[in-house]
Amino acid sequence: MKRDKLFLLKPDFEDPAYPGQHFYCWHCALLEGVLASFPHLASRLDVERVAWRRPRSSVIEMVGDANQSLPLLVLADDAVDTLATSSYKGRRFVADKDAILRALSIRHGFPDPHP
Repeated sequence: MKRDKLFLLKPDFEDPAYPGQHFYCWHCALLEGVLASFPHLASRLDVERVAWRRPRSSVIEMVGDANQSLPLLVLADDAVDTLATSSYKGRRFVADKDAILRALSIRHGFPDPHP
């Protein structure tokens, strides 16, 4: 893979466990805000927004069925191993929002979040 790929959930989804309510993933919304704040840096990675309902086939194709929780950053082949939080069949990825923010800073030049 030549570019990092960030998977985010599309906002405004329904969860059958909460009839009549609409939701967004706040971790994904945080990352959407970072991407929107730095569009020139966001253009360095591929972003795919997927539906909330599982199975999330495009995610499964890359990192397997057990790794569908989003947000998720799939690392390109040239990424250092220490950025990855996990891997699937040799494909490394980052599955924690804070670790994703760190990887975006290191790999793509996004500023660090203020402590």
